[in-house]
Amino acid sequence: MRSLFERGLSLRTRLLVALGIASTLMFLDHRLNTMQPVRSFLNTVVAPVQYLAVLPEQIMERLVYLSQTRSALREENVALQEQLTELQMAVQRLNFLENENARLRELLGSEVRKTSRRMVAEVVAVATDPFSHQVVINKGSSNGVYVGQPVLDNRGIVGQILDVGRTTARILLISDQSHALSLRSESSDIRVIAQGIGNLNQLELKFIPHSTELQEGDVLLSSGLGGVYPEGYPVAEIISIDRDERLHYAQVNARPFAQLDRVRSLLLLWPENATEKPIYDHAADAAQGAES
Repeated sequence: MRSLFERGLSLRTRLLVALGIASTLMFLDHRLNTMQPVRSFLNTVVAPVQYLAVLPEQIMERLVYLSQTRSALREENVALQEQLTELQMAVQRLNFLENENARLRELLGSEVRKTSRRMVAEVVAVATDPFSHQVVINKGSSNGVYVGQPVLDNRGIVGQILDVGRTTARILLISDQSHALSLRSESSDIRVIAQGIGNLNQLELKFIPHSTELQEGDVLLSSGLGGVYPEGYPVAEIISIDRDERLHYAQVNARPFAQLDRVRSLLLLWPENATEKPIYDHAADAAQGAES
């Protein structure tokens, strides 16, 4: 029976044997290339391990690339969105200027008597009181504006100057409940009184007898009576007539030609008999046009 504590080759002997075998294998591989099949087999066995070892690094590099690409695309998208917004604003501004130019051309080309002097004004504020139909314009006493002066747009009479400051003036619209004006029918020459009822799209004709010759669709012009509005300017069109005999008078409603709910550019008139004169500030108008 062999002892459990029997000692084998010493460590030095084992080292020398291992070095000898290694040297022999290196010589044979160098001269005869005998280890090539072994290396191929080992490379085949180790290849999956190598792939697994570099896989996290490759995944990380891919994620970084995708993240950078996504960020670049997002930044480019934001930049393109900003450019698109700027272009849309430029197009809106261009459309606004084209419409503004068309309105001014139409306004200046409206039927204004040659004896009347005129000036274009812009609305800068609207009365906040729902029961008061008034607007404020950017012309005042420094431009020759006076109380009671008639105001038009490109379609018809808008109202009259109620109050004047140095650089602004307040206009009372014809739709205001406190406003009334004398009109005449273009077809029958019948004179009527049109009263505002607080509706921007409707006027009421007062004290019209049931036997009136007025008809729906009749055009009503300023009669010139009262000394405020010159004669012959379009004001409204009759839209309904109620001849109910139970009422003392016929109920007649008319629609103003002027677009009272969207007034912007207005025309101030100085009739022939007006004592005031328009004062044109060409420098201010030029500066305002440049700012627009």
